[in-house]
Amino acid sequence: MNQEEIEAMFQNKSLDSELLLKWSKLLEYDFFRIYSQHLILYAPPSIFQTNTQSKIKSNLPKFRKNIYSKEIIDFVLQQIKSGKMTKKEVIEIYSIPKTTLYKWISKHAV
Repeated sequence: MNQEEIEAMFQNKSLDSELLLKWSKLLEYDFFRIYSQHLILYAPPSIFQTNTQSKIKSNLPKFRKNIYSKEIIDFVLQQIKSGKMTKKEVIEIYSIPKTTLYKWISKHAV
C-alpha cells in the first residue's frame, strides 16, 4: 500500500474487522480492546483461567497484560469513594484481585 491508500483508509467512517485484525497483528496493538473493554467488568469467568493455559504456546501477538483501562479504574474507585459499593463488593462482583484493587487505591488515594 502507498501512503495515500493508508490515509484514505484512516479517513473512512468504518473499517472491516478482518483488515483491523491484520493491522493489529502488524502493529502488535489490540485495536479491538477499544471496543470491548467495557465488557470486562461483566464477563463471566473464563474456563481458560487455569494453570494449563500458560503451557499452551501461541503464534498470536502478545498484547498488554493490563486489562483494566483508566476509565474502568476510575469507575471502580468512584463506586468506592461515593459509598455505593464496599471494597469487598467490588472484589466479589467484578472479580478484581484484592491486591490490584489496593494498588489502585494507594496510587489514586481514594
